Formats: sequence, C-alpha cells, structure tokens
Amino acid sequence: MRPLRLDLRGFTVFREPTTVDLTDCDFFALVGPTGSGKSTLLDAICFALYGTAPRWGGGKSVAHALAPSASEAAVRLIFEAAGTRYAATRVVRRDGKGRVATRAAGLQALSPGFDASSLDGDDLLDELGEALAGTPAELDHAVADVVGLPYDQFIKCVVLPQGEFAAFLHARPAERQEILVRLLGLDVYDKVRERAAALVTEATGKLAATEPVLAELTAASSDEALAAAEQRVDAARKLSADVEAALPTLAQAQRDVDLVAEATTLAERRLTVLTAVVAPAEAATLAGAAKQASTAAADAAVVAGTAEEAEDKLRTQLDDAPDPTVLRGLLEAHVQSGQLAAKLAELDAVALQAREVHESALAAQRTATEREQSAQHGLDRAQQAMLVAQTSDRAAWLRRDLVAGHDCPVCTQPVAKVPAMPDQPAMNAAKKVVAEAEQALANARTGRAELDRRVLEAAKRLDQATVRREELARRAGEVARMLEGAAPVPTLRADLASVEGLRAEFTEARGRLREAREVQRAAAARSQQATERLAAAWRHFDGVRDTVAALTPPPADRDDLAAAWSALAGWAREQAAAAQAERDGERVRLDAARQRAAAALAALDELFTAAGLPVPRPGAHQRDAAVAVERAVSGHDVLLERRAQAEALRAQRAAVEADRQVATALAQHLRANNFEAWLLQEALDALVDGASAILRELSAGQYDLIHDDREFFVVDHHDAGLRRTVRTLSGGETFQASLALALALADQLGGLSPTASLESIMLDEGFGTLDASTLDTVAATLENLAAGGDRMVGVVTHVQALAERIPVRFEITKDARTARVERLG
Repeated sequence: MRPLRLDLRGFTVFREPTTVDLTDCDFFALVGPTGSGKSTLLDAICFALYGTAPRWGGGKSVAHALAPSASEAAVRLIFEAAGTRYAATRVVRRDGKGRVATRAAGLQALSPGFDASSLDGDDLLDELGEALAGTPAELDHAVADVVGLPYDQFIKCVVLPQGEFAAFLHARPAERQEILVRLLGLDVYDKVRERAAALVTEATGKLAATEPVLAELTAASSDEALAAAEQRVDAARKLSADVEAALPTLAQAQRDVDLVAEATTLAERRLTVLTAVVAPAEAATLAGAAKQASTAAADAAVVAGTAEEAEDKLRTQLDDAPDPTVLRGLLEAHVQSGQLAAKLAELDAVALQAREVHESALAAQRTATEREQSAQHGLDRAQQAMLVAQTSDRAAWLRRDLVAGHDCPVCTQPVAKVPAMPDQPAMNAAKKVVAEAEQALANARTGRAELDRRVLEAAKRLDQATVRREELARRAGEVARMLEGAAPVPTLRADLASVEGLRAEFTEARGRLREAREVQRAAAARSQQATERLAAAWRHFDGVRDTVAALTPPPADRDDLAAAWSALAGWAREQAAAAQAERDGERVRLDAARQRAAAALAALDELFTAAGLPVPRPGAHQRDAAVAVERAVSGHDVLLERRAQAEALRAQRAAVEADRQVATALAQHLRANNFEAWLLQEALDALVDGASAILRELSAGQYDLIHDDREFFVVDHHDAGLRRTVRTLSGGETFQASLALALALADQLGGLSPTASLESIMLDEGFGTLDASTLDTVAATLENLAAGGDRMVGVVTHVQALAERIPVRFEITKDARTARVERLG
C-alpha cells in the first residue's frame, strides 16, 4: 500500500480543509513542534482504511475523529496497492444528542493513470471511479482484500507506532517472547487448544444425547413392527378395492333418487303455480273507475279553459287602461299646485314685513351712529377744555408766591401787579364736563350695539323668507310642468275609478282561474292514478299468466280485465287437479328410490365396520378408503425411514467419536509448553535471519544480527567478527538494528497474506534524544532505505537536523483554530 493523497476536514486538530499530496514522494518527513498534529496524519491514514487509529487504543469509537465542537469530520485517502489506485473515504457526524457515528463510507477503484493532483478537495464524497464498498462494514471487508493486511498487521508492517520496534530489541527474554507472541499472533494456538477442548466437550454431549434416540429408533423399526405394518397395508388396499367395487351400485341408486326427486319437484312446482292463479277482487271495478276519472278530468279541463279566456280578456283591458299610479300622481299634483300658491302668497307677505322691519332697523342704526359721533365730538371738546383748565390751575399755583416788583420765575420779567387768586380750580369744572361727555358716549354706543343686533336679526329673517320663497317657487314650477296637458281633476278621478274597477274584476277572474286549475290538476291526478292502477292490474295479470306460460294457458281478452281473469282462473283450476295426481305418483317412486340408495350405503358402511375403521360420512367412502391406504403405507414408510435414520445416526456417532478422539489428542498436544517454545524458536530464527540481512545492508556490511538463548547479539565484522550484546550498540547503531528488526517483522507478517502490498513504511519514532553523530547515522540509514526504491519511507520527527536531510518535508503548524500543512523541498 502506497499513499498518494490525503484530504482532511474537521479531523481532530485539522478543522479546516487540508490536503497532503504524496504522489511524487519516495522519502518524506512530517515535521513540526510536539503536539502540532504530525502523528494525526498517520492516524488519518489508518482511520480512512480501518476506521480506527493506533493511538485510540484500537477501539472502534469514532468520537476521537471529531475536532472539538465540530459536528462533522471527513477523511479521504487516495492510495495504490498492487498497481491499482483506490479512494477510501469515511465521514462521521455528531447528531443533536451528541452521539457520534459514521454516516458515510466508501471505497472506489480508480481508472489507470488517475491523477490525484486534479482533485479540488472540496467534496470528499465525489464519485471518482467504480464503487467497491458503500457502507462502513463493506469498506472494512474490502480494504482487507485490497491491502492484503488486517488492521493489527497493518500497524506493524506499514505504520509503525512510536517505540514498538526498539522495545522489542532491548526487551528481556520473557518480555520479548510475550511481544513476539503478540506481534506474530502466536496466541492463536492457545485459542486452537481451547477450541479443541470445547469440541471434546461438545462431542461428548452429542454422543450422550445420541444413545436414547438410537435406542428408540432401533426398537421402533424392528422386524415384527415392519411385518405388522405390511399387514395393515394389505388390509387397507383390500378395503379400497371392495369400496371401488360397491361404489357403482350406490352411484346408480343416488342417480335414480336425483332423477325421481327432480320429477317430483317439477310436479310440485306446477301444482304451486296453478293454485296461485286467483283473480283479484277489484278486477271488475278498475276499468269503470278509470273511465269515470278520465271523463271528470276532461270536464275540469273545459272549465279551466273558460276561466283562462276570461282572465286573458280582463288582462288585455287592464293593459290598455291608463296607469293608476300616473293618475294618482296627477291628482296629487293638482292638490300640491293649490297648496303651493297659498304658501307663496303667505311668504310674500312675510318677506314684505321682514323687509320693512329691516329698513326701519337700518334707519334707526344710522340715527344712533350720528348720536355716537356727536357724543364723541362733545367728549373731544371737553377733554381739550380740561387741558386748558389744567394750565390755568398751574399758573394760579405759581402765582401764590409772586410779589409785586419781583421777577416772574417763569418768564424772568418783573411783576408789576399780582392777579387775584380764583375762587376754585378750573380743573374741577372741566373734569365734570368730561365725565358727562364720556357717559353720553357710552349711552350712545350701547344704543348702537342694540340696533346692530336688531339689524342682523332682521336681515336673517329676510334672507330666510327669500330662500323659502325661492324653493316654493321652484317646486311650483315643477308641478306646473307636470300638469301641462293634463286632464282636469273630475276627468282624472273618473278614469282612476274605472281602472280600479277593472283591477278588481281581474283579481276575481284570477281567483276563479286558480280554483279551476286546482280542480283540473286534482281530476287529472285521479285519472292518472286510476289509469296506473288499471295498468298495474294488467301487469299483475300478465305476471301471473307468465308463471304458467309454459303450460299453454288460453289467450286473454285485452279489452276486458275481468273476463281475462275469469278465463285464466278457470283453466288453472282444471290443470291443478291433474298436476296433483301426477305429484302424488312421483312421491311414491321417490320413496322407493331412496330405500334402494340407503341399502347400497349400508353395504359400504359394513365394509368399514368389518375393517375396524369408523363409518365415513356420506360421499366420503372412497376418500376415507384412500386415506386408510395412504396412512398404512405412510406408517410402513416411517418404519423404513426410522431404520434408515438409525443407520445414519450410527454413522454420525462413529464420526463424532473419531472427531472427539482427534480433538482430545490435539488439546493434549497443545497443552504442552514445548510446542509454543518450538514455534517461538522457529519464528525467532526466521525473524533474526531476515533482520540480519537488512542490518548488514544498512550498516554497510559491518553488523550481522544473531540470537542465543533468546538474547540478541551483533557480530562486528569491522572488529574481527567480535560478538557482543546489542546493549553495547551506540544510539545510531541501535536505531539500525531496531529498524532491521521492524522491517524483517513487516516482511514476515506480510508473508502471511499472498495479497499483501508492502510498498511503504512510516516510522512514528522520536529522535530528540540522539546526539549529532547518532542522528547522522540514523539519517544515513533512512537515506539508504529510501534509495533502495522498494518502499516509500515516511518519518515523523520534530528534530530539525534530521528533517533538513530529507528531500521532502511537510511542516505542520497549529494555532488556536486549526492545524495546517505546508510542503517544503
């Protein structure tokens, strides 16, 4: 198996889609810091093929494949095995309850020369070739066939887990024996021994259970039992022959019974149908009633026609008469015309009065306005007089301090004589006049406001009267137009009375027509019923006559129902007497035939009684005789079969006994410790021989690997063939020896399967503890292994010095989100 391309999505630390292309890689390294995800890529290869990984403990729990908090993980591996390329895919999902399971799996065979680098890596479930498996179980089975290795051998031959092969080199002999048993699967011989012991126990149980069955079969199939069975067969066959000989007599007797019974039945049927021919009591009256009802229906139809003609005549007159609604409308218009004229006269008077009131209010309003203006002028004059009085009073106030001969404080002129002081201030009189003027203006304004209100009310009443008068005038015009060309009131009243009279007559005529039609419908219904009863009576007659039509009754008079019934009933009475005599004779014959059949049946029953068998039910004699023969033959065959079963059981018992002896010997041989020791010695010899050849090549001919008393030694050809223990080897030499053992072990395990494809090896081994010299030896060893060209070599390491010597490196880095892969070199 050689991996070509690995696609991941959501697998453990690789949350994001990741691709590792190994198509052109013969020698590569997975490098990166500890915990970055290097070994996870090897886990993904194992998971894609087998559904598990070494670091998961070998279990089938797929929950390890999911990245934390991821709901889906998908892995696809493109690989080559035995020259054919394949694609293995597995997808796991987490459901709403947190359960993780494989939801898709498949294996496809790809076309020759398929280019894995052409894939985009988005949809890992693409159809790439021929489907070989479509479920996890089918994939597990198909991978084992394609790769040629089961999982436990794959991780020892192709993907070598960390520390396994070095531990085998340095283990103590007992530990090495345990490891070798586990790696080579030698514990299968313990399972073989346990299975052999179980087979011994199982065979012993089978032999114990066989004894009573064999004894029972031997006793049941003795010669005496077989002879008795043959006698029962002969007796049953004789009974069957006697029954076959007696059956024709019984069959003939039963046929005679059937024929006579049929004739008796026919005679009774004829008698029954003839005695059932009886004329109904109403046959004589139905025809007269039908005729009378038909006449009444015709008379009612004439009366209804007369009433309909009268109703049509009045309808025509009414259609030609004036419309009473129009006449009433014209009469109403005449009344409205007079009423409107009277109302218009009243409104003219009201409007005239309102106009006079409005004009009077307007005149009073103008007078009040003039008084208000006059009062305003008086107030203005009083206010001016008050200003003058105020000035005079101020001058008098200054005059109190004037002295004749002194200067005036206002005009600075000398005062020759001081005027006398007034008796009272002029301002008081002026204020009184202003107050009186203000009161007069207030009174004038109050009167003006009242007159303004009266003017508005008068104008409103005048407007209302005008609007009403215009509305009545419009209505009076409409009525006048309606009455144009109309007849006078007396003529309209006479026409209306004439129309109403016609309508009353028409209503009465319609009532008479309805009554006549009801009478006609009732008479027609009675006539129809009478006709239907007469027709039903004829149908009844025909039905009764049809029951005796095969006996050739006389022809019927179709014009007279009573006469037809009389003729048919008389004929039926005559025929019934003859039919009764015939029926009585057939009954006598039937009794005789039944006695003969009973005698024949009794003879058959006696045959079964003589043979010691139960009497069959009628009609089952031949079947029961055949059953008796079949049972006797079957019993005889069962005895023969039991004799054969006894012989076969003896042969099986002998084979089980032989198998038990072999299983007992095998369990005893495998119980000895020397067998496992011998197997281990042979396996260790083959393993050391293969590893020595590989070590010689890896060490450039310096070392051979040997073992003695289950301890490993090396022969150093550079030191005169010195033999020394492997514990004296340096770090690099120890790696070479361990690698040689691992490769030899892989070859030996691969040889167990003829289809195993060992085209690659991947070492997940730590090299961090090696010094520079040893590390150089390890690197050179890996280079020599890869240079051979037999296998792809992959190394997982975080040692930079080793990684730099490998031509192709895949550097794995990891952040808080996901791990990533980058190809270098």
